Amino acid sequence: MSALEIGIWSFPVLMGLIFLRVPIGLAMFLVGLGGLVAVTGDTLVAFGRLKNETYSTFSSYSLSIIPMFFLMGQFATLGGMSTALFKAAEGFIGHRKGGVAMAAIGACAGFGAICGSSLATAATMGRVALPELKNYGYASGFSTATLAAGGTLGILIPPSVVLVIYAILTEQNIAKLFLAAFIPGLLAAIGYVIAISVYVRLFPESAGTREPIPWRERFALLIAVWPVLLVFGLVVGGIYAGWFTPTEGAAVGALGTGLIALANGGLTRSTLTDSFLVTARSTAMIFFIVLGAAFYNGFLALTQVPQELANFVVAQGLSPWMVLALILVFYLFLGCLMDSLSMILLTIPIFYPVISAMDFGLVSLPAMQAEAAMEVLRNGVPEGMGAEMLVSIQDAIANGAELTREQMKELGIRVTQGIANRLETEYVAIWFGILTLIVVEVGLITPPVGMNLFVINAMDPKSRMVDTYKAVMFFVGSDLIRVVILVLFPVITLLPLMLLY
Repeated sequence: MSALEIGIWSFPVLMGLIFLRVPIGLAMFLVGLGGLVAVTGDTLVAFGRLKNETYSTFSSYSLSIIPMFFLMGQFATLGGMSTALFKAAEGFIGHRKGGVAMAAIGACAGFGAICGSSLATAATMGRVALPELKNYGYASGFSTATLAAGGTLGILIPPSVVLVIYAILTEQNIAKLFLAAFIPGLLAAIGYVIAISVYVRLFPESAGTREPIPWRERFALLIAVWPVLLVFGLVVGGIYAGWFTPTEGAAVGALGTGLIALANGGLTRSTLTDSFLVTARSTAMIFFIVLGAAFYNGFLALTQVPQELANFVVAQGLSPWMVLALILVFYLFLGCLMDSLSMILLTIPIFYPVISAMDFGLVSLPAMQAEAAMEVLRNGVPEGMGAEMLVSIQDAIANGAELTREQMKELGIRVTQGIANRLETEYVAIWFGILTLIVVEVGLITPPVGMNLFVINAMDPKSRMVDTYKAVMFFVGSDLIRVVILVLFPVITLLPLMLLY
């Protein structure tokens, strides 16, 4: 059996282990180890790789951002930030039809900006908002579905642990991925609010009412949110201002939320120890999955499966958009059976080479040259440029044609096809990363194995899972519409990058 055939057969073996309830990190590790032995015929190679892979994986500086984000989320909860966010949002819109549920979505979005984990956001906001929703007569299934959907904002609105993992796997800039996630994250929150509005109009009995509170109280509640704005502004603003790297920003955020929790009395010796233990357990779980994925992906690289798959797809002559649509649909189905991090680690090393080989036309060389030329001409015609050359440049810009080497020399610019190709590759990687994150996020609330659904339903034993399933489909519909919009209009995702970089 050839190395390629061994690599292909590893997929059913891996999926079989996963369905036998073997932890996915262990399953990937075992299949990768066994595959290396089968391909090389030598156990020394496999165990030698185990030593090197373990060190190279865990010594990655970028991975240190993960425990910092988890710790920041723990301290934010202890500091009462989740409660403050929900109370502020409830004070402004809670009196509207479905307003308390909308407030829960807004609070989830705010908490996601300082947490980075979907399950942590869902669990934290569930403890805060679920009692309030029940007090105001909201239906149990609708309440749990709302909080499960809101929890997904934890991995979409930066910072995001899953985006960090994607950045490491594809060797992309973490700060650029965070920036690209902002608009899709806001669209997600808006879409969920619209879904709530539609649901309560179709099922008026599912949402209770509450009296509006005076404006003075509303502004008092808004002022209480200042710690969240401070931490978010310091972390995100510091990263894009160049004060520190994303990893350093996560450390600053953890320190800031810790100090706020200490000032509010939520951080004691006991709660500090608990926070460290929860962070350590979560980090250890993720790191082991990362190690298993690194070992398995190293084995796949040796068998040339990703490269051969990319070549095969390109040879079929399929439209890049068709390939992208098939991959996203595959993620939607896989999300019903697997958690988000496992999906990313298992599939990105396979799908990313395929997507990278496609030309989506996100970057136009003539457009880049025209933009650079116009920037030069806005400052005046370069000294020594003749009228004939100036007219030829203006004609090329007007007709959308490429500038010649002589024209670029006269302008003093250098925009080549190689530069355009590199930018296209980066844009495709970032755009695909955000799309992947969104469809992975949909998997967290898609029956029958949506992780967030089980987390929230466990907090309300009286709520029937079938009711949650029915209500959550409105949020899934909102997500699917958003995916279609972002696929058709990549500029929505890439606009912040185009403006800032």
